[in-house]
Amino acid sequence: MKRYMIERDIAGIGDFSMTELCGAARASNQALATIGSAIQWQHSYVAGDKTFCVYLAESEDDIQKHSSLSGIPVSRITEISQIIVPVTANN
Repeated sequence: MKRYMIERDIAGIGDFSMTELCGAARASNQALATIGSAIQWQHSYVAGDKTFCVYLAESEDDIQKHSSLSGIPVSRITEISQIIVPVTANN
């Protein structure tokens, strides 16, 4: 599977209550269960009017299918080619 960063423009999401965020997570999980093992949600960052979500998926098509099933919009999909962390400097 490939790793992707999914950018989503969602007005006001930074002000969503925990209940509203839980509802979005439930919608996402239901879509993931429908699609099956071709896609996995790793985690998401909420910032202002955007979310940045990290997914493992076989293709961008699987991410678009997830968006359609969950009702959660996709603004941009970027494949992540490498991950670096502070200890990368030690190599």
